[in-house]
Amino acid sequence: MTAPPPVPRRGALALLASTQLLLIMDTAIVNVALPSVGEDLGSGSRGLSWVANAYLITFGGLLLLGGRVADLLGHRRVFLGGLGLLAVASAAGGLAPGADALVAARAAQGVGAALAAAAAFALLLLLFPHGPARHRALGAFAAMGGLGGVLGTVLGGVLTDVLGWRATFWLNVLLAAALAVPALRILAPRTAAAPRGGFDLAGALTATAGLGLVAHALVGAAEAGWLSARTLGAGGAGLALLLAFAAVETRAAAPLVPPAVLARPALRLANVLAALAQTALFPMFFLVSLYLQSVLGYAPLGGGLGLLPLSLVVVAVAPQAGRIIFRVGLHRAMTLGFVLLCAGTLWLALALTPDGTFASTVLAPSLLLGAALPLVMVTTNVAATAEAAPEETGLASGLVNTSQQFGSVLGLAVLVAVAAARTGDTTRTGAAGAARAAAETAGFRAALLTGAALAALAALLSVRLHLPERAAAPEDRMPDPY
Repeated sequence: MTAPPPVPRRGALALLASTQLLLIMDTAIVNVALPSVGEDLGSGSRGLSWVANAYLITFGGLLLLGGRVADLLGHRRVFLGGLGLLAVASAAGGLAPGADALVAARAAQGVGAALAAAAAFALLLLLFPHGPARHRALGAFAAMGGLGGVLGTVLGGVLTDVLGWRATFWLNVLLAAALAVPALRILAPRTAAAPRGGFDLAGALTATAGLGLVAHALVGAAEAGWLSARTLGAGGAGLALLLAFAAVETRAAAPLVPPAVLARPALRLANVLAALAQTALFPMFFLVSLYLQSVLGYAPLGGGLGLLPLSLVVVAVAPQAGRIIFRVGLHRAMTLGFVLLCAGTLWLALALTPDGTFASTVLAPSLLLGAALPLVMVTTNVAATAEAAPEETGLASGLVNTSQQFGSVLGLAVLVAVAAARTGDTTRTGAAGAARAAAETAGFRAALLTGAALAALAALLSVRLHLPERAAAPEDRMPDPY
């Protein structure tokens, strides 16, 4: 076969990586706008929390199903459908007359994001074969994800201050349309694999409901309490449905997740490591921004800009991840990434002081974390998708995206709870000045130390990861499927 033309592959990578930027940015940008939403719509803290949580629940609950639907119906079709739903739901959010309508719009946004995210990642796996080309593509994904987190924080502050919180939703409409138009040209139609034995409806229902209820329990635990009836009820029901899902999959003619796929040891461990990476990483962004604002006194925009050096390092290091994997091997590069993540989080925790400055507390360890982030993200994604056959790309995408999303949700819930427990009653009783700052700093430090422990656990587990030998076709012999 002749070598594929480079321009379509580069254009497709730019398109798919930009989609990753949009989805990560959407999570951050709305969080920044929440206080303004509450003032405008008269919503209390509980209503505001569900503006964020509704998105997380549907996004996390539908990623697995979205990946499998993309395998069956066509990745381009599901990708465009997800972007379209995201745009329509964002417009509904921009027009929402009240908190209830906004929560419904956010839930619909999560559905669209799950479809677009799973299909985009599957398209990347199809477009770039296993090997250096995929490593570079995943590096671009990691770079855009890191950039999206900071852009979301910065743009959220700017748009909310200048145009109001509704502008953050209309930005999503414009960006989704800007991605859909070139997608029609760059991503050629592709026939989906016909499902054998029909669609696994029982598996789809039990998996989606189970994941959604578990996500509901996690995101609501901080508000309702970890041992509350609501948290235990939702979590228990979700786990029961996931057990039912496991039983259904052993009997289904065309299972949503074939048991043979989950029987692969490397795949299971890679997904656990992907979840642990996000459990340590995702809360760190939130905690650092909160520390800069509540302890050091930065404005919301300044808190977001404080993460800019970290993101610049991510953008610089991510394209080199493929070379590092080639030089030292996948599992060594992964272990190095988790060691750097542990060291950076530990350094950050010990550097925090109630009377510090950005330069003396956050700057240096954040640069180390910026180097760790793309290494752990790229290597865990490579390992989690390396054994996927072409007809399993959506499934592999859904699995690793689900692992990462639930790692993010679990990490934020647990680490925020650790911070609150360590802070104690100081902030609730109205303590002022030095006492309040010291208590909050102690809480952030305890949470980050927990994150460092999770990163250390992941580093130890990564040593056990060994992918089976496989013959990857040279890049210049692989046909470009698009």
